Amino acid sequence: MAEAAVQNVQQTGGHSRPSGILAAAIAELRAMPLLALLVFVPVVILTEMAAPEAHTLLFILSVLAIVPLAALLSRATEAVSARTGDAVGGLLNATLGNLTELVIALAALQAGEYLLVKASIAGAIVTNTLFMLGGSFLLGGLKHHVQEFNRVSARFQACLLFLATVAVLVPSLIGNNGQKPETLHQLSLGLAIILIAVYAMGMLFSLKTHRELFASVGEAAEEHGGWRLSTSITVLVVVTLFVALISEVFVGSVQAAAESMGMSPAFVGFIVVALVGAAAEMAAAFSAARANRLDLSVGIALGSASQIALFVAPVLVILSYFIGPEPMSLEFWPGAVAMIFISTMAASLLSNGGRGAWYVGVLALAVYSVFGLTLFLLPPASP
Repeated sequence: MAEAAVQNVQQTGGHSRPSGILAAAIAELRAMPLLALLVFVPVVILTEMAAPEAHTLLFILSVLAIVPLAALLSRATEAVSARTGDAVGGLLNATLGNLTELVIALAALQAGEYLLVKASIAGAIVTNTLFMLGGSFLLGGLKHHVQEFNRVSARFQACLLFLATVAVLVPSLIGNNGQKPETLHQLSLGLAIILIAVYAMGMLFSLKTHRELFASVGEAAEEHGGWRLSTSITVLVVVTLFVALISEVFVGSVQAAAESMGMSPAFVGFIVVALVGAAAEMAAAFSAARANRLDLSVGIALGSASQIALFVAPVLVILSYFIGPEPMSLEFWPGAVAMIFISTMAASLLSNGGRGAWYVGVLALAVYSVFGLTLFLLPPASP
């Protein structure tokens, strides 16, 4: 019997590894259906080579390609975090959790599309605090009557967002008073350094010195089927390269495509880029809310918003001195400042009670819809 088993293994050994890889790929596709859109990655590259002037088509295809790449980045980051522990995992989530938005913004920064960069920053903050959080409340509340979450953690993230709002408000007010660009750039650079330092200390506070305050109300283990550390890092590197490549196509086609589709670059950055970049995080947040893990949903939504506000935006300001045609400031148009401020206040109000219901989500989504409609009909003028 043992000999028969050995002979069977020898006969099928040549097919066991491919079958295992295929089974793993099918399992990943079932767990994350967004990965089916990976077929658009080579389509974008081939289309850009064959028809570089088809801006509208390239814009649509690049959006469809970025969504599954963002999902893969999120999946690989979670796998690395699970292997390395909370401290290193928190650092990885801070640097990689919003990598899609960062890479798109870097491509726009290098091209001098500062309005698109700032619109994507503001849009990411508003989208996470209103659309993602509101959608989580709505979808979770439709299945569960009342849900609870750690309001201490939510308030902490809301406080970080309030600090970022102040940092954006000050240079915007000064810029409207006719200050010299040099003064505005120096102020923005100083504020960027302050925000990064505060965010680093916030990570130390939440992950190390006072981590007991941030425990989930209904904490449960979440298994993702274990990726090896080497596999996760390889996926991160390869997918990042593809995101950078697709982002160049996206940024190169967005202006012409936006004009042909009746959209401004500000609307594209505020709505389209924010929704596309956060697609994977939204899927995770909505799924967690349906599973009665609203704590996780709130953490994903507000944590991602604070990462954008206190880490990604300041990093872009600093990098603009090296890769941009000129330094970028933290001066936003008045409408963007108002939307960020209202979103921050909404995050504070929504997290005040530590409970969620479906109608609360409806209110948050209604505010987001007002912002999107207004920005579409009344786009800000290009500087």
